[in-house]
Amino acid sequence: MNSGIWGMSLWQLIKAGGPVMYPIFLCSFLALAIVIEKLVFFASIQTDMERLKARIFECIRNNKIKEAIQVCDNNPSPVAKVLRAGIIKFGSPKAEIKESIEDASLFEVPKLEKRLEALATIAHISPLLGLLGTVTGMTAAFHTIEIRATSLNPVTPGDLAGGIWEALITTVAGLAVAIPTFVAYNYCVSRINNIVLDMERCATELVNFMSQITEGRE
Repeated sequence: MNSGIWGMSLWQLIKAGGPVMYPIFLCSFLALAIVIEKLVFFASIQTDMERLKARIFECIRNNKIKEAIQVCDNNPSPVAKVLRAGIIKFGSPKAEIKESIEDASLFEVPKLEKRLEALATIAHISPLLGLLGTVTGMTAAFHTIEIRATSLNPVTPGDLAGGIWEALITTVAGLAVAIPTFVAYNYCVSRINNIVLDMERCATELVNFMSQITEGRE
């Protein structure tokens, strides 16, 4: 039984789809590499936020500022890096603490968003590459008709099959790359948004907590 494109090897698909298949498959490999990198990165910075905050706040409450900074240094989460920026300003005015935290956030957020633009670009251009392959394939098919008609030879289905096959397979390949890439992009954006929200929430709690401690000791 003929299983169509699902039974074809990678090289057979590239040959059947024509030259446009090369950039499409390059996009698929790049997207896969970026997604794997982001998943590994997210796993490496995963932490228990409530436990982290509890340890830091306990250290600050007991006036163990250096120990609180050490807790942040030992934690890989960007939230810990932002909190550290606030802790080192312990005793400073509230505005100065907030400014230090904001500066740290400006450094940490770009690291979270690294290569996301490339992933979004791949998700957008893959179907366009598939469309380009469709256009070139149909152009080849009509060119064959023109040549046959000019030479007064009958046009057979086999003469057109190659161009139409190329047109259809590139569309399939482009969509097959774009759809999972777009899903992965949205997942990464969602994870990053959650981390940024954690950063903002924890930073606000830290500022308020340190302000209360400072005011209570005056």
